[in-house]
Amino acid sequence: MFKYLNLFVLAQSAEDAARKTTEETKEILTKITTWKVSQALIIVLLCYVIIKVLDKLVVWISERIAREWRLQVKQFLPFLRTLVLTITIVTLMNLFLNLSQENIIAVTGAVAVALGFAFKDYASSIIAGIVGIFEGAYRVGDRIKIGEDYGEVVSYGLRGIRLKTPTDNLVTIPHNKIWTESISNANTGELEAQVITEFYFAHEVDAPLVTKILYRAAHTSRYTQLELPVAVVMEETPYGTHFKLKSYPLDARDEFTYKTDLINKAKTAFAKYNLAYPRLLDLEQKQLSNG
Repeated sequence: MFKYLNLFVLAQSAEDAARKTTEETKEILTKITTWKVSQALIIVLLCYVIIKVLDKLVVWISERIAREWRLQVKQFLPFLRTLVLTITIVTLMNLFLNLSQENIIAVTGAVAVALGFAFKDYASSIIAGIVGIFEGAYRVGDRIKIGEDYGEVVSYGLRGIRLKTPTDNLVTIPHNKIWTESISNANTGELEAQVITEFYFAHEVDAPLVTKILYRAAHTSRYTQLELPVAVVMEETPYGTHFKLKSYPLDARDEFTYKTDLINKAKTAFAKYNLAYPRLLDLEQKQLSNG
């Protein structure tokens, strides 16, 4: 008899718990009306329009102020987008939910569980994006390399960033790559980024002359930031002598134009002095004679 009594008590407890859960759900959700749905659609549309306007406005302002402030202005964009999205989400929650302290805890827990199971990668990207804002691994205007992709960060979204590559392609990369991929940042929020221009010569080349020409090419280029150091380094390889000219353009976005200008100046001087380049035929003959 006690066995049946215990079963009855358990069944009654389960029924009470189910009734309590239903009542709590009714308390959390407000009455959904056509007017509230219309308001929600207007809020979402307004959020979308504001974000698009902010994107264009910030870029427009950054391109028309002093060059040294361009990147600082662009770096406000992720914060402004996050602020607009946060306000929109809170407004929608106020519209459809009774946000008492207990209900906020319940909704937050339910959303966290749902995101954890159904949108794990998406949630990971959002969290990584928020972390990235504070850590500064990359910002709008930075020239970065993630995996095989290299370019300028032109957009910082909730889920990922967009890189504009040297071939003028737009590559979208999710933020959660920062958990698994190494990130190489060439300028880290600064206007200048080091450019390495490489040259190869035969072993018998006049190294001091080549070094002098490379320094002159860097110092006479109209793109060079002369307040930052210029350096020439060299190393011997089996096929010749490898020179590297390390210098900084005034603006990181001029990286490839700057490198082209340096190569043109240097090659003009190399031709004047008839400096010898390495020849693959010579290398093959040396290998045969050593073999």
